[in-house]
Amino acid sequence: MNQTALITGATSGIGLALAKVFAKNKYDVVLVARGNDELEKTKADLENQYHVKAYTIAKNLADSKAPREIFDFCAQKQIEIEILANNAGIATYGKFAETDLPQTLTMLDLNIRALTELTGLFLPAMLKRNSGKILNVASGAAFQPGPLWAVYAASKAYILSFSLAIRNELKGTNVFMTAVCPGSVKTNFQAATKGFNQTKLIKSGTKGKFMLKPEEVAQAAFKGLMKNRPYVVIGFINKLLAFGSKILPVSLTTAVSRWTLEK
Repeated sequence: MNQTALITGATSGIGLALAKVFAKNKYDVVLVARGNDELEKTKADLENQYHVKAYTIAKNLADSKAPREIFDFCAQKQIEIEILANNAGIATYGKFAETDLPQTLTMLDLNIRALTELTGLFLPAMLKRNSGKILNVASGAAFQPGPLWAVYAASKAYILSFSLAIRNELKGTNVFMTAVCPGSVKTNFQAATKGFNQTKLIKSGTKGKFMLKPEEVAQAAFKGLMKNRPYVVIGFINKLLAFGSKILPVSLTTAVSRWTLEK
């Protein structure tokens, strides 16, 4: 019998790539995303190509009721989640005082609250059976303040800090938590974040200097998760930035971060 992985944001970008990696490695999958049509297509593709069982849950994780409803669905179906992949996330771009505050608060609901609640719901069962893994998708933005997407960067810093702290609490168990910190990834994330496509970071990335493929991120994340690594930094430039954040003054790393995000 296959073990089961639950992936949020599973119909596009990194989430879809993760779903394919898990299915290729013979995990049944629970796919969570907003669009039912995309979910059903992804379900059919994975079942046909990899001969695994796929379940679909159409939920908007920014809705405060969604995490509990996802947990209850798995309980009712008697689906034991061995791996939880918290991938779903969005961003806002621009000076904080000029961005849409309700949209920013929705981002916090998705990036932080939903991830934290899903972890809190599924972790106790993993501890009870002394088996399980949680993969949290953070970002290279987690390592330094991010002017012009200040709340997004802070939300990713939360994910990294949360993951490392909970990982420490799990010492002595057979349950592990890994954070993945990719740099800029070629997905529809950029197009969905108003104004972001015009930044130096993305313009440089489209020339092949920085942009990662979702498949690269998913493969590296899966490998790191299987090796129980605390976090995985993906991309050469991203690794340099992460290292620089540890040895350079925060004023400098913040200034560099802002420069990359200016138009």
